Amino acid sequence: MTSRYAPIEDYGIIGDLHTVALVGKDGSIDFLCLPSFDSPSVFAALLDAERGGRFQIAPQLGEAARKQLYLPDTNVLLTRFLSSDGVAELSDFMPVEDGGQAHTLVRRVKTVRGEIRFRMHCDPRFDYARATHSVERRSDREVIFIGRGGAGKLTLRLCSSVAMQLADGAAVAEFTLGADESASFVLEVVMADEPSPGRQPDYESEAFKQTVNFWRRWVDRCTYRGRWRETVNRSALTLKLLTSRPHGSIVASPTFGLPENIGGVRNWDYRYTWIRDSSFALYGLMRLGYTGEAEAFMRWVMARVDELEPDGSLQIMYGIDGRHALPEETLPHLEGYMGSRPVRIGNAAYSHLQLDIYGELMDAVYLYDKYGSPIPHDGWRNIVRLIDWVCVHWREQDEGIWEVRGGRQEFLYSRVMCWVAIDRAIRLAGKRSFPAPLARWHDVRDTIYRDVYERFWDPARRVFVQAAGSKALDAASLLMPLIRFVSPTDPRWLSTLHAIEQDLVSDSLVYRYRLGDDYTDGLTGQHLGNFPQAFTHLALISAAFDLDRRLSAAGHAG
Repeated sequence: MTSRYAPIEDYGIIGDLHTVALVGKDGSIDFLCLPSFDSPSVFAALLDAERGGRFQIAPQLGEAARKQLYLPDTNVLLTRFLSSDGVAELSDFMPVEDGGQAHTLVRRVKTVRGEIRFRMHCDPRFDYARATHSVERRSDREVIFIGRGGAGKLTLRLCSSVAMQLADGAAVAEFTLGADESASFVLEVVMADEPSPGRQPDYESEAFKQTVNFWRRWVDRCTYRGRWRETVNRSALTLKLLTSRPHGSIVASPTFGLPENIGGVRNWDYRYTWIRDSSFALYGLMRLGYTGEAEAFMRWVMARVDELEPDGSLQIMYGIDGRHALPEETLPHLEGYMGSRPVRIGNAAYSHLQLDIYGELMDAVYLYDKYGSPIPHDGWRNIVRLIDWVCVHWREQDEGIWEVRGGRQEFLYSRVMCWVAIDRAIRLAGKRSFPAPLARWHDVRDTIYRDVYERFWDPARRVFVQAAGSKALDAASLLMPLIRFVSPTDPRWLSTLHAIEQDLVSDSLVYRYRLGDDYTDGLTGQHLGNFPQAFTHLALISAAFDLDRRLSAAGHAG
């Protein structure tokens, strides 16, 4: 089974700010949902090599070496195949077009050296491979796929510069290219009353130029000028790919069902927007100078604040369009990545209680008011309702930042972030002279502070523990000095930091927490879980800024 699945880290990613595609080093697109991030999959061979569907273009070169790279400062992906018999190059991209036009995937293959035989196989499987579809060959260079399932009708058009045939519901082609010769394929969503981009003269070359120019103009807006500019730009480009252009939200990851452990059951759907991730992403975008994206994201966040539950609470996550219900179901017909079942879509965690989100949200609101745009009157009124809810419910048990499904506890990180929520609201009220029940807020904030030191401090081990009554440590507590709950030189913090280094750190990598003698994260040398994840790139950006600051302060040249 291992040979049927490529390592997750071997995939490149392309996208159009509506959805993304994962492209393997073998030239196969093994994951794509259309037309949006959270739409049903069209290609999902990554989750079932036989049933999932794929779109592969590959040279017949035997044991060719394979390399992937991006055109500098773009999300245009190149896959190169190098052999003694010849060299081939495949370029993949999705044009970033205005709303209303078809979502389009452009693939162009060429022979760099030698004469090479290529094979193309486009085999969509609609609605998570649950739906039937029909296929029509309009001409030898145009094929229409029509999928019908529970998600409704979806029509795709595949146009090519070489002749195609039909085989078992798929479009196939075999062709030979000499040196400097190329062939192109355009797969697009057919939209009613909209022209076909792929039928336009010279569409592939014009779309290539426009796409390259779009990404390079976007990167030029980045204000980071530190030591790791190329790496930070790549992370920024990835974050942008995870952004929904119509809504301004950012998905935690564009994939679903990829396992945290091979053969395990923790195979979640991350194609949604978490309030926690939103807050960190907002901070990261502002640091990089992307104020337009930060503003759009804040509009999305404040729209969720406008939709507070009747009691004043928030959900921990929402659909990219802001919808509240994200019912979870399994796809038993898919075998899962390397046999990791069940494959899940939807996410039942939307109904979880995770109190830390209020602190992360308010920290982001406070920073945006300071460095972005002032919070409006109606937004403040909703924030007051939200903080009043926190003042009533901060003592409750919850599922915590790690979304444990084994029962609620009183988590340290949740308790500290409730303190942050009230603290930032107090600061914002003072800064903007907003009306607020400040006396009550001060009283609750100080009560939470005392509670943390009284009930989450283990005097014998001299550490802050993960949960009240627990002996475990939690990597989330590393944020305590960063959010200004505790001084970074406080002896209690220093002893906790030392204990985390001893108990949770392995070769500079930090486990989230331990259960008895077992770690909760598998550090196996391979990527596991949904890919790519916004958190990963936000952490890289934050680390680069911090290291630049420290190195410059120490007198090291940039």
